[in-house]
Amino acid sequence: MMCPAFFFAPIFLKLASMRVALGKLEAIIGHKFKNLKLLERAVTHRSWAYENMPGKIDEIVRGAENESMEFIGDSVLGLVIAEQLFLRNPTLSEGDLTLMKHNLVSGSALATLSEAIGLGDFLRLGGSEVKAGRRKQSLLTNAFEAVIGAVFWTAVT
Repeated sequence: MMCPAFFFAPIFLKLASMRVALGKLEAIIGHKFKNLKLLERAVTHRSWAYENMPGKIDEIVRGAENESMEFIGDSVLGLVIAEQLFLRNPTLSEGDLTLMKHNLVSGSALATLSEAIGLGDFLRLGGSEVKAGRRKQSLLTNAFEAVIGAVFWTAVT
């Protein structure tokens, strides 16, 4: 039995609107992804993945959400900031450099940067997280790191 075309319309509209949103985010961050799925994963919270992938094994769900990208992005961001601080302040002590780095990569600093680019508007969140709000500091911080991780992953793969 054939389904009418309008049956699939919501699915296609949702996919098209996600591509448009991701294209806008690419323009904001100034990076064009060869594989847009990496950026999609970077903005996908685990709550969305678990709600929208019922019955899938954990490995597949984890492959759709952003926690691994966040892990990579956190490390990359720490390295880049540490390098720049060292290069710009070669005579400062380790303690001073560490304090400066801590302030630059803190959750509040990254959340502020996320808000400045409107990252919360691009996040795919499950119902519980939507209720908590797209401006929640931990969501913004984690997503910011995940986007950095996705950009890095694009560069090395």
